[in-house]
Amino acid sequence: MASHFTSHFFAGNRTRLRELFQGTAPIVITANGLLQRGGDSSFPFAQDANFWYLTGIDEPDLTLVLDKDRQYLIVPSRSDSRQAFDGTIDAADLTERSGIQLVYDGEEGWQQLAKRLKKVKHVATIAAPPSYIDAYGLYTNPARAALIERIKAIKPDIEVLDLSQHLARMRMVKQAPELRAIQAAIDATLATLKDVSKPAKLAKYAHEYEIEADISRGFRTRGASGHSFEPIVAGGEHAVTLHNVANNGPLHKRDLLIMDIGAEVEHYAADITRTVSLGQPTKRQRAVHAAVYDVQQYALSLLKPGVLLHDYELQIEQYMGEKLRELGLIKTISHEAVRHYYPHATSHFLGLNVHDAGEYDRPLETGVVLTVEPGIYIPEEGIGVRIEDDVLITPKGTKVLSAKLSGQLR
Repeated sequence: MASHFTSHFFAGNRTRLRELFQGTAPIVITANGLLQRGGDSSFPFAQDANFWYLTGIDEPDLTLVLDKDRQYLIVPSRSDSRQAFDGTIDAADLTERSGIQLVYDGEEGWQQLAKRLKKVKHVATIAAPPSYIDAYGLYTNPARAALIERIKAIKPDIEVLDLSQHLARMRMVKQAPELRAIQAAIDATLATLKDVSKPAKLAKYAHEYEIEADISRGFRTRGASGHSFEPIVAGGEHAVTLHNVANNGPLHKRDLLIMDIGAEVEHYAADITRTVSLGQPTKRQRAVHAAVYDVQQYALSLLKPGVLLHDYELQIEQYMGEKLRELGLIKTISHEAVRHYYPHATSHFLGLNVHDAGEYDRPLETGVVLTVEPGIYIPEEGIGVRIEDDVLITPKGTKVLSAKLSGQLR
């Protein structure tokens, strides 16, 4: 399958970054490194999204340098043993993909960079995240922290400038190749969801993991590289856990089933959720699903250029409160009451990451891609419903990129 991206895309992103930054300090950005899975084996490599956005390169441990009119890549050397297992890195391939003509081996490249760093007061890079993010319960890739440590070892008093906001602003508004990749990921996701949701197929599934397996197969056979995030296949009471990724529960005809999945095409993500009935839905299940669908339609009606997501989320919270009151779940609309049954936001940015970079306090612009995903979760009744679509902000409002598959209960 032909790539949606050429070296011109990555070169253009580097140029835009330099223009946004405006300073004269060298820009130094690292690729991610491999993470240990166990012993001498690693988890599948996942490139730093910003590094890929600027280079298109999927190799670990490289360094990108943008310094005045010069730009080059530093490629670490590999031992004979590692080359035998992981292969060699071809400089010509890196140049063809990225459009960067200068490619240095690790020693020569760092010698050049060190000479420059010793002469300047500032260096621009992407700030390192904390080693552990308590709110998410996960460790982060140490590559950015290691880069900053190496720079500081060369010049301890150098001031490090953070490019995160510039890159978030750039990535927030999608370019044509990005939109094509996102649409391809969405199309693969929709076709797969449509396939596994056929009543005849649903009737044959006995466990959540059987559906997950068919989703994985569906993505690969439709041109995607795999999942853009861990798939959620949650039946019945499992659906009230928002990130139920174990996918190992039994399925029962009396239950609703949430499938929150997304294919990945050239690093770009889809993120679609549909809630379907495994049998004949009850009146209560239909009512909850109809309420979520109504909230989603209301959310879609609000989106357009100039909207602030904070204000938008408050409007949806109020509307969701009215629906929860109609369902008899709450008596008074308050933040605490609504969030008991609806504990997440309606929208997040979508792109290179499923929760993509963007500025949430910046008004929406044409070219932004968002998810719209209200849900209601009732633990005491074992009912969870979520409907999610991917939406492009247009000059006149929105275009629902995932509209080919209805969100209504079937």
